[in-house]
Amino acid sequence: VLEEFDPEISDAVKGELEREAYSLEMIASENFVSKTVMEALGSVLTNKYAEGYPGKRYYGGCEHVDIAENLAIERAKKLFNAE
Repeated sequence: VLEEFDPEISDAVKGELEREAYSLEMIASENFVSKTVMEALGSVLTNKYAEGYPGKRYYGGCEHVDIAENLAIERAKKLFNAE
């Protein structure tokens, strides 16, 4: 879809993907994520403004964001053996 809408930006994205695939980046802020993480970050959840904490949001309609955030919290606790 991006290639059809804006071929120049699409080429820039492809170029960066190729650069990442064939180089070893030693700068932490230049690290890259897996395709799975990119898929999640590029999902519909990106469109949602969810200020606050799960179950205590400033705006309504955050039920699904709350589910995702609660899963992330529980997984982080398990990973770091925390409460």
